[in-house]
Amino acid sequence: MLSPITIRYPFRPVCRSLITGQVADLFGLADTEPPHVVAENVMLDVGPTDLVLFVGPSGSGKSSLLRAAGSQLAAIDAATLVFPDRPLVEALPGTVPERLTILAGCGLSEARLLLRRPSELSDGQRYRFRMAYAFSTQAQPILLDEFAAILDRNLAKVLAFNLRKLVTRSGIGALVATTHEDLVEDLNPDVIVRCHGDGAIDVERHTLKKNGSPSTTSFGSRTAPVPTGRTSRGGITAATILRSFAK
Repeated sequence: MLSPITIRYPFRPVCRSLITGQVADLFGLADTEPPHVVAENVMLDVGPTDLVLFVGPSGSGKSSLLRAAGSQLAAIDAATLVFPDRPLVEALPGTVPERLTILAGCGLSEARLLLRRPSELSDGQRYRFRMAYAFSTQAQPILLDEFAAILDRNLAKVLAFNLRKLVTRSGIGALVATTHEDLVEDLNPDVIVRCHGDGAIDVERHTLKKNGSPSTTSFGSRTAPVPTGRTSRGGITAATILRSFAK
């Protein structure tokens, strides 16, 4: 159980100026204007191994609440991680099978893609690699604000489905914020925090479903190629058979 979370923002700016004063007067804002309440004594019964979903429209306070909860859990913000600009399969720790498994689980399983550096990826591919890098290098819960916002909806659902499996298998929790209700089923979170705005927040401890497959075709269900012993065009001379990440 986290400590009660209260978040308030004053309407008046901390550093006042002639222009901010004119705008306040224009809209009739008094000096005694009450603060904007994002959260008032919100209780979150979450632990470091939980998948926690903060969902709500833009401006509802979900990101502020996400970061307040993440601070108490000492969560690592995936967006702040700096990773080496080396081929993806070299940038992660562990054995080659372990690296390929976590990359496949984050939607990075094509051979030519695995040999690229993060700087050579698209924004969507780099987002997926950032998630793989976070779970492979950190022991604390991972904070993922605006989860999958830059991905198309089908890809976002598949990544949500695989994130649930990644949290379960690794024992590393995740705090996820999104505006998209369509990700709830595939994320299958332990806790859902619904932010409605103006301090209205609902918290629900979710009963995990035994989810057999994602709502769309999973890139994580691909099996690794069977080794042939031949040298590929990418210079790979051997392959390792991996179990499917999605199984």
